[in-house]
Amino acid sequence: MSTSHHRPEPESYASMRARALEALLVEKGIISTDSIDAVVQAYEEDIGPRNGAKVVARAWVDPEYKARLLADGRAALMELGLASGQGAELKVVENTPDTHNLIVCTLCSCYPSGILGLPPKWYKDFAYRSRAVIEPRSVLHEFGTALPEDVEVRVWDSTAELRYMVLPERPDGTEGLSEDELVELVSRDSMIGVVKLAAPARGAA
Repeated sequence: MSTSHHRPEPESYASMRARALEALLVEKGIISTDSIDAVVQAYEEDIGPRNGAKVVARAWVDPEYKARLLADGRAALMELGLASGQGAELKVVENTPDTHNLIVCTLCSCYPSGILGLPPKWYKDFAYRSRAVIEPRSVLHEFGTALPEDVEVRVWDSTAELRYMVLPERPDGTEGLSEDELVELVSRDSMIGVVKLAAPARGAA
């Protein structure tokens, strides 16, 4: 797993300006840190990852699109009017009954923000970035993902030039769901690879 092309991404002027504006608004009592945290959480877990969920759902229902997605992620995203973010190439890796994929960025926090939204805080933590490579099964277990010993775990190290996204397995019991309904089942964490998607509760469809 090569890390030779990593480089920390400098904070943009827009980001620094936003942080300064946020601090000023909080200081003047116009907004609260709790309300900011709630908005950030929504973009991390719901709003942002919805683009990626649409890609996953399309791949589940359209085998030809899935083949194109696995062959050239960036081009397949462009078919849906999407981009992986910041001009980086995108490689999509597929989870199967025999293989489970996990995404990390060992030297910084490179992340396909265009389709997964804001990176979660734990993705940027040193503990995750180091342990995901050294002991991926232990990390997965802490997220509630226990895999049989005969399932191979593959760890993919993102860089500034190449980022990864997991195509999770389609859950059992979803054969009758529409593409829009499938979108609702896909989580950000499943596209990073730290969790597996469970079958929908009986009657949820």
